[in-house]
Amino acid sequence: MRPDDLIGYFAAFLTTFSFVPQVWHTFQTRDVSGISLGMYSSFTLGIAMWLAYGLMLGAWPVVVANAITLLLALAILGMKLRFGRS
Repeated sequence: MRPDDLIGYFAAFLTTFSFVPQVWHTFQTRDVSGISLGMYSSFTLGIAMWLAYGLMLGAWPVVVANAITLLLALAILGMKLRFGRS
């Protein structure tokens, strides 16, 4: 593995798994009042686009990070749609 890939994977790990506490907290409390539907919708679409971009380039740190982040963002977005009022 190249050193730049290591940096990419480490950065991906930090930014991707920073979503885990939010997903867990939202799942436990069902409180989505502080989550913006517009922001998470556009964020999730952006992550999907980054995933597609990473796949086209064959940039595996980008692919792995964005695939996991997409799942986490979709979980939060899904909870917002299910438990939210707006």
